[in-house]
Amino acid sequence: MTAVQNAHRISDEAEALAVAADLAAQFAEEAAARDAGRQLPYEQVGALAASGLLALGVPREHGGIDARTETLAEVFRLLAEGDPSIAQIPHSHYTFLEVLRHQGTPAQQEFFYSEVLAGRRFANAQSERGTKTIDIDATTLTEQGGDFVVDGRKFYSTGALFADWIAVRATLPGTTTPAGKPTKAVAYLPSTAAGLSIVDDWDGMGQKTTASGTVTLDAVRVPAFHVVPFSPIFDAPTTYGSQAQILHAAIDAGIAAAALNEGVRTARQARPYFEAGVTDAVDDPLLIQLAGEASVSVRSATALLREGARSIDAARRDLNEQAAAVASIDAAAAKVAAARASLEASSVLFELGGTRSASETSNLSRYWRDARTHTLHDPTRWKIQHIGRWTLSGTVPPRHGLL
Repeated sequence: MTAVQNAHRISDEAEALAVAADLAAQFAEEAAARDAGRQLPYEQVGALAASGLLALGVPREHGGIDARTETLAEVFRLLAEGDPSIAQIPHSHYTFLEVLRHQGTPAQQEFFYSEVLAGRRFANAQSERGTKTIDIDATTLTEQGGDFVVDGRKFYSTGALFADWIAVRATLPGTTTPAGKPTKAVAYLPSTAAGLSIVDDWDGMGQKTTASGTVTLDAVRVPAFHVVPFSPIFDAPTTYGSQAQILHAAIDAGIAAAALNEGVRTARQARPYFEAGVTDAVDDPLLIQLAGEASVSVRSATALLREGARSIDAARRDLNEQAAAVASIDAAAAKVAAARASLEASSVLFELGGTRSASETSNLSRYWRDARTHTLHDPTRWKIQHIGRWTLSGTVPPRHGLL
């Protein structure tokens, strides 16, 4: 375990935003170099854990400040503006702490929340290759002598290489939900557990330093105390999926803002096109149009991000089917807008900067590569379908972790 000694305790949400802004500025300084050399951000992730930002979701009764989703989304947006890879690493940390909030026993919550307050880091092992669809888990969690044994192989395990605890989603053999689907649970394993191995084999063109590699589980023993039901989260209205999605939207919105800022910087240094008849490139009316359009997209994404986060907070205060549905739809709209803005801004920056902005030395392609890679997570085309059905007929969106 790599507990942070004397991890800072953030006192309120204003401090959380100030700490996030400061860290984001630090992370941005060497982000291009880390991306170019695929230098994993061990030091930066350590600073993130020491800052106290990983404990924002801990409930007040367990010693935290139980920050609003609106604040949490802004923290992720700020971090992504500094370095999108670093911002993605704590995503699963927060998502699997929500599993504990929804399904953990009081004793489990007390134990794991104390781990978070101490600076421990959680990562995921949930996605698999080779199954027919992504919602199927071939990884099994088998009861044995009062405890459990987990076997399987997980991919895209973001942040696992930096983590103290690995949250493994697995199927409980021979059991089904009321809907007839295999029952799932989450096993929280120490990263040092015997039979658990983490391989740094992530080779994505973007989000290069998230360490989203492979986790292999070979007869790993799990105390029953470390196993939390997962399937029952979706038996009733929930904000589990919408919160996970709003944090993804925040990452895209952060990429969009950073790309637009970079485009503005390069435009101020660029030579004007001769036909524009102006002295400075920023006075070219066609570049002004491009910058204005991109700015509208980025501003819209940021506004929808905040609206979606507020809907989630409202649903958490008074949870019912209508409120949970609104939260899901609003989070989906934010995700669609942020994905579009990140792709638009990261492409327009080259138009603003001209030919020299395409040099390998400047490494400005990282914005588009990060955006294109991250926006493949949870396809927005299906979110648009759910938004359209809700708009036309009031159809309540399905309950799952991706909406």
